[in-house]
Amino acid sequence: MLHFIPAWYQQGEWCENEQKWYIRRMHTEFDDTVKQIQLFQRNGAYPYQILLLGYSPNFRHFLHRQGVYHAPYWSCFDAMQEIRRERAAVLSYHNISWPAGVEFVYTPFAAVAMLHGEKYAQIEFGEDGNPIQIDLFEKGIICRRNLYDDRGFIGSTILFREGRPSRQDYLGENGTWKLRCFREDGHVEINPKSPQYFLSYQGYEKTKKFYKLSYDSMEQVIREVLNAYLRMTEEEDLFCAAMHGHHTELLKEALRGRKIILSFFADRYLPGEHPEAGEMMEEAAWLITDSRENAGRILEQAEGLEGKITDISPYDSRVDFGISDQLPVQKILVPVDGMEEETFGEVIRALGRYLPENENARVHLFTRQADYGRKAQLLEQTRRYLQEAGLPAGWAAEGETGQFYSENNLEEQESQPVLFQAEQCVDELSVSKCMREQRLLMDMRRVPELYLQIMALSVGIPQAVRTKTQFVRQGRNGIVLGEAEQIPAVLRYYLDSLANWNYAKVCSYKVGKQYTANVLMEKWKEVIETIG
Repeated sequence: MLHFIPAWYQQGEWCENEQKWYIRRMHTEFDDTVKQIQLFQRNGAYPYQILLLGYSPNFRHFLHRQGVYHAPYWSCFDAMQEIRRERAAVLSYHNISWPAGVEFVYTPFAAVAMLHGEKYAQIEFGEDGNPIQIDLFEKGIICRRNLYDDRGFIGSTILFREGRPSRQDYLGENGTWKLRCFREDGHVEINPKSPQYFLSYQGYEKTKKFYKLSYDSMEQVIREVLNAYLRMTEEEDLFCAAMHGHHTELLKEALRGRKIILSFFADRYLPGEHPEAGEMMEEAAWLITDSRENAGRILEQAEGLEGKITDISPYDSRVDFGISDQLPVQKILVPVDGMEEETFGEVIRALGRYLPENENARVHLFTRQADYGRKAQLLEQTRRYLQEAGLPAGWAAEGETGQFYSENNLEEQESQPVLFQAEQCVDELSVSKCMREQRLLMDMRRVPELYLQIMALSVGIPQAVRTKTQFVRQGRNGIVLGEAEQIPAVLRYYLDSLANWNYAKVCSYKVGKQYTANVLMEKWKEVIETIG
């Protein structure tokens, strides 16, 4: 059995990232563990399960969004709360007991319960329309927050004092409180009338008592229950832990002496920033990284790991024919998150020099950041650098045409097509849709984004990168640029000649064959057989 231990935490707390449906998602849910689970779920060649340490009352909905609803899992908080239900259930807030005289007012975002002319409660919903939280009010001030489990009951309740969270009670299926976590100092109390937790593994079930009725932190409770569960597992079981600072110390102790695979994901965890991981890396049976470059960085910072480290891309490539050659414009995707300001200016000026040569070319500035003002900020930066280069600032705007104005900024003089636009994509679905329309990927950051490179291979578009990576073959499916000054020449090579672009397309599909799901699964099998 292979146990995947994910790092799906909310801002350093032992809880999930579920959010209200109308709030823009500020982060992607995709990481290495999500893709690894998808790979094993679809292949079915090796038994696995998810070992979930955080509190996740809407975990079934999360699995459904990732396309792995039937993935087996064990939840530490389910064990602590003695929850035996496994399937999601439909829950209507109308079925909840409300005081007599309550009236419901429906807003575009939430349902509000009014009692005697005052706000009594506000019902919040998740992306799937299920109630995830109900806030209760007294004299207009929040006094309690009930968090609902997608299996049809209240999973926990947070009590407020003067509008601030005071404590959180984690409940059993029957509504009895099992654990009580106090926000002031983080200590946890166990209900003395119900001091047991429930464990289940491979059909074997048992109930155990907590060693104590009071703990200094939630981590201590998780450690006790996790250790009890691990004693039920087989000695030959493997544990693939996503490296994350929040649970490194916990897992280092809990998994001591077990066969561990550490999974490093550059967007989440860089070993140089977490020296406490050194001992765990030495004791691990194997290390998996998301790219060859990340593996190289780990080897530079730690000694003695050469024989037990493998790069396995968390993203698999597919033949997903793009539509860029069917569009009237040629879109150039330029990722900008994390790009140095000086480099950004050089790239904009170089692109500006090329655009007058090609009336069909358009630049799409790509960002993963979901801030509401992010697009406007990018376009303002772009206009500034265009002006410095003596180019029209109206090239960068939202919409189809940009405007030029006279010096007193009152009289419009002329309009022209917008050549620079901002693309704001957070989740992988929107990224995939965006990539299918691009004619070329130009990533001038020091560390190109892995998912964009894999997508470029899948849709068959050339890549121009600043740093050499395993996903770009020089002169075949892309070009490694030495400096921004070479950008116009690269664009002429790929956009002025369909022959060069088609050659890169064929090469992209050939390179992509090295990262298909079958190839990645074979790499996993090699690691598992070597350890086992």
